[in-house]
Amino acid sequence: MAGPEWESLEQCLENNLQPADLREVKRILYGKETRKLDLPSRAFELASEGDFELQGHAFEAAEEQLRRPRTVRVGLVQNRTPLPVDAPVAKQVSALHRRIEAIVEVAAMCGVNIICFQEAWTMPFAFCTREKLPWTEFAESAEDGPTTRFCQKLAKKHDLVVVSPILERDGEHGDVLWNTAVVISNSGAVLGKTRKNHIPRVGDFNESTYYMEGNLGHPVFQTQFGRIAVNICYGRHHPLNWLMYSINGAEIIFNPSATIGVLSESMWPIEARNAAIANHCFTCAINRVGEEYFPNEFTSGDGKKAHQNFGYFYGSSYVAAPDGSRTPGLSRNRDGLLVAELNLNLCRQMNDMWNFKMTGRYEMYARELAEAVKRNYSPDIVKE
Repeated sequence: MAGPEWESLEQCLENNLQPADLREVKRILYGKETRKLDLPSRAFELASEGDFELQGHAFEAAEEQLRRPRTVRVGLVQNRTPLPVDAPVAKQVSALHRRIEAIVEVAAMCGVNIICFQEAWTMPFAFCTREKLPWTEFAESAEDGPTTRFCQKLAKKHDLVVVSPILERDGEHGDVLWNTAVVISNSGAVLGKTRKNHIPRVGDFNESTYYMEGNLGHPVFQTQFGRIAVNICYGRHHPLNWLMYSINGAEIIFNPSATIGVLSESMWPIEARNAAIANHCFTCAINRVGEEYFPNEFTSGDGKKAHQNFGYFYGSSYVAAPDGSRTPGLSRNRDGLLVAELNLNLCRQMNDMWNFKMTGRYEMYARELAEAVKRNYSPDIVKE
């Protein structure tokens, strides 16, 4: 598997295909071409100075007679951990706060209304180790922890909604841990939180050593800029998870993740795009970047030799639209900010065209699933 030396699929295609072939390949891989956003030159300068990639793309919708365009700009942030994982916890968090603050400044300059960070963005993705200390010390209160207060200041300063995925310490309910995303309004108020519904038990993803499946269902958050939901990481592999956020009215579903190339890179370009098509909404897939080496070797009972790193986080964050189009991905090996301008009218337009919700037969599936979860269920298999 390619590591950091391989920048991106897009770069590979552009370097090796003739223009006519490139257009056709992109048409098939990405759908209708997005328009490049005219972002401020100063934003590109700051991105260059800060050593992170900046891209901007826009999705179009048909003009309507009775509805004005419902335009919103989202920002997706992918990054590596700036300090070694054995640096003091407080210093690691502080360094990540500074890094994100610099990227958010550029996002605000680009007119971003809603910004989302990667899964567990304030820490290394240390759940592979199964060690408790120091990793559980990164956990914070979702309501008033230092990261939430930091994000509240950013939201209020820049008039944008912040989606902040963290390791949560639930002090009101036994001090247990959760994988949580905090949603902060552009007013600076905490709008609410949502938790990771599906926890992986594959390879080095030893997350159930730390927290269990979320218990908050599929909340959708009404913001000034549209209705949003957060499907954290492994939940993207579960079509019904995306469906329930859509059923509850989400127009934009963010998917903050931390996933590695050996396991999932071939699936990455497909899943969020397919969810956008199937659920008549926009989806935003975000992945962290780089490798994280831990002080102690670990194993995961899968026959592999003891090792100190989880694998290569391949970035490649992108946005997909309900018409099947998508942006190019960010780099596999650099921090980055992807700015996407969405016309939310496209959600209803695609709903009217494809009618997936009208033809969904939800009552039939609900009835059959209700039977399937019973202990005495017998599959409906017809035999001779």
